[in-house]
Amino acid sequence: MNILKGALALAIGLASGAAAAQTPEQFYRGKQLKFIASYAAGTDYDQWSRLIGRHLSKHVPGNPSIVVQNMVGAGGMQGANHLATAAEKDGTTIMMIGRNLPYQALTKDPGVRFDPLSFNWIGSPEVATRVCSVLDTAPAKKAEDVFAIETIVGGNGAGSAVTQTPTLLNALLGAKFKIVEGYPAPSDIILAMERGEVHGFCGSYLSMHQTPGWLQNGRLRILFNLEQSPIPGVNAPSIFQFVKTEEQKKILSIYSSSVELGRPIAAPPGVPADRVAALRTAFENAMKDPELVAEATKQKLDIQVVTGTEVETLIRNLMASPPDLIEKVNQMTRGK
Repeated sequence: MNILKGALALAIGLASGAAAAQTPEQFYRGKQLKFIASYAAGTDYDQWSRLIGRHLSKHVPGNPSIVVQNMVGAGGMQGANHLATAAEKDGTTIMMIGRNLPYQALTKDPGVRFDPLSFNWIGSPEVATRVCSVLDTAPAKKAEDVFAIETIVGGNGAGSAVTQTPTLLNALLGAKFKIVEGYPAPSDIILAMERGEVHGFCGSYLSMHQTPGWLQNGRLRILFNLEQSPIPGVNAPSIFQFVKTEEQKKILSIYSSSVELGRPIAAPPGVPADRVAALRTAFENAMKDPELVAEATKQKLDIQVVTGTEVETLIRNLMASPPDLIEKVNQMTRGK
């Protein structure tokens, strides 16, 4: 029996050693690469994931087949937790996670079971812009109005920026957003706006383009954006225009820093470094692929690549934020 156990251990060790000795091309040849989108079908995360998934295979050494799957729950937190605790750590699983989730980890959200610093960041296809908007029939007609008039906005979970943005602005700047939860995705909030259930929502500028021509025909009004500079060509101020103290500015800057992450793609902790490097290179090459670029243009997706190394640096800077301000952001995003 001892001899059999020893032989089995030796066989396992040899197999592990052989796998480790493989080049990325040898490893990926004939395999399937799972690309998980941590938000529902029809969201901009899903849109980007499926676009990249259609073109990534030819740039990964060994050309593995790629299947895109959705893993929905808790404002994207379920997917990030899965990536950290249950996903294969051999390089056959990657995920586009919510850009707000590293911030959730920073503020020690009780639902977080991942460390953003442990993920292997592959890159992001864009730099996002976050806005709050309402229909033209809403009582709030301009940015200043949200500080005087109750504005009803849709939410899709405590871990999502759609909910956290108005929650923070209520606590930090005295906005009067009323948040109605229970909408799985921005598209569901858009339907709720049509039904008169809510006035609008806070989300990515790209998600506002999911509306049926409302931006173009003036039915949807952008109230403000969350970055320090206004969006060029959009007749709306930055929310920083309404900041009154240096501390408010610092708190808002910490919260808004997640926007720079765009739509970050990560591999789990523990993936061999050469496979991470291969995935990073494959992603960057895919984003320059003429066929992907043409398809992105057709879908009105603006490519602004953030490399894996750059995402990693942004994450490290975010996680090094001052503890006292982190605690204040933490309290305010939870409405305390």
